[in-house]
Amino acid sequence: MKNTLDENKPIFLQIKEQIEDSIINGTLKPEERVPSTNEFAAYYQINPATAAKGINELVAESILYKRRGVGMFVTKDAQIILIEKRKETFYKNFILPLKSEAKKLKISPDQLIELMKREEPDDEN
Repeated sequence: MKNTLDENKPIFLQIKEQIEDSIINGTLKPEERVPSTNEFAAYYQINPATAAKGINELVAESILYKRRGVGMFVTKDAQIILIEKRKETFYKNFILPLKSEAKKLKISPDQLIELMKREEPDDEN
């Protein structure tokens, strides 16, 4: 878990994203238990209902499931679902604006691909 929370973003979203990131990077594996709402609440000194809101969204998205009396666990397909969701978000937030700007600059699709393949210059500072 991260040590601090960002004051500019809803806490429940940050908890949700932390769990998502842990699943995507493999820190949390399928069928593994995630920290409870009370654990998040104690760690960040927040209301357990706030943590529960983020966790409940993940349940609604089939990323987590509840084992009665035991806690919340990562679903078998959680990583696949999250990666596909993030790819779609990446497409909408980055690729579509990139294509739009390229069109304004009269950059062809082939030229855009070449630009994407271009190596970044070494930073010698």
